Amino acid sequence: MNTTPSTAELIAGRQPGHSLPRDLYCGEQTFRDDLEQIWYREWLFAGPASALPKTGSYITMQVGDYPVILTRGADGRIRAFHNVCRHRGQRLCSKASGTNPKLVCPYHQWTYDLDGKLLYARDMGEGFDAAKYGLKTVHCVDLGGMVFICLAKVPPAINDLAPQLMRYLAPTDLAKTKIAQVSTIIENGNWKLVIENNRECYHCGGSHPSLCRTYSDDPSMTAMEGPHAASPEILAHWERCEAANLPSRFVNHPAMQWRLARIPLLNHAESYTLDGKKAVSRRLGQMPFDDAGSLLFFHYPNTWNHFLADHSIVFRVLPVSPTETQVTTWWLVHPDAVEGTDYDLENLTHVWMHTNDEDRLVVEENQAGILSPAYEPGPYSPLQEEGVLQFVDWYCQTMADRLTPTRIAAE
Repeated sequence: MNTTPSTAELIAGRQPGHSLPRDLYCGEQTFRDDLEQIWYREWLFAGPASALPKTGSYITMQVGDYPVILTRGADGRIRAFHNVCRHRGQRLCSKASGTNPKLVCPYHQWTYDLDGKLLYARDMGEGFDAAKYGLKTVHCVDLGGMVFICLAKVPPAINDLAPQLMRYLAPTDLAKTKIAQVSTIIENGNWKLVIENNRECYHCGGSHPSLCRTYSDDPSMTAMEGPHAASPEILAHWERCEAANLPSRFVNHPAMQWRLARIPLLNHAESYTLDGKKAVSRRLGQMPFDDAGSLLFFHYPNTWNHFLADHSIVFRVLPVSPTETQVTTWWLVHPDAVEGTDYDLENLTHVWMHTNDEDRLVVEENQAGILSPAYEPGPYSPLQEEGVLQFVDWYCQTMADRLTPTRIAAE
């Protein structure tokens, strides 16, 4: 008889306002439930459209058990497929990114067009119908230069996010940027700890000396209540930005699964650099001034982002195991910006390279403590960790709604 509490029971028994029970951060069953109920059902950020700059460009990602490939077709459209050959199941592409004129299985050279259609399969005999063996598709949308996928047969609605995200991103012309740098790291912590860490700056003063030169750790700057509770500084920044046709005010999903908000940087800083000056001489798109601050965008379960006047930084989170999470970061610059002339790569990436590594250490030490039998959930600060409280409530409500009574009984 299984005496281990189910995920649903752990969620039902959690103490509101506190961190989660131990097994929700490191249990194998909860990890499987997270994959099935969230990662295989929600829209996931896959990468920036500029990571697929030309026909045949591709990127890959692993979502739990599912390898996925995204590629740009000859028609310019970005599509996503299960990265599985329809012959004997070989992965078509094993690299994180690249360019191929066709998708060719390395095992037996079955060849697919960039729209997924099977073009060539040698010696399959009479009666073989190639039309039945195209690649299996994955839902894919490009929202203003940010590409999302969904593994569900019927994806959830995205019409609440789509117009808002495209409107807020329009001044940066994100789809026409180019990749200056990509970084992928593994954090030895549960994916929820990675998101929790991002959703507060309670730790920033002690952990992020370079980031705190330009990014305020004042919790009122990112208060969850939105414009009516915003600080005078933010209200003044919004008025200035919106007078220049730069959307800035808080907009959000009703359950706060996503939110957009533009905040000023400290002391009118222009970018995330050590001296606060812009890192790239060419502004993105139609950005009206250098000190436009950072447009913040998060979307659960797997992305947070910063869009500045001179460059953008986008993040993708993917679960690897109960205590391992992959974090990929892209730095995006003006398409005509030249390294060494318009920007110095080390200056451009210094702050977030260090911040990512500092966050990795924080998450790993957090996970190490939670693995101890002595761990018990502690209280969140309602002022400093409001964003964490909101994320944990979203997670628990989503899981509780989807772990049906039938499933609970089966467990």
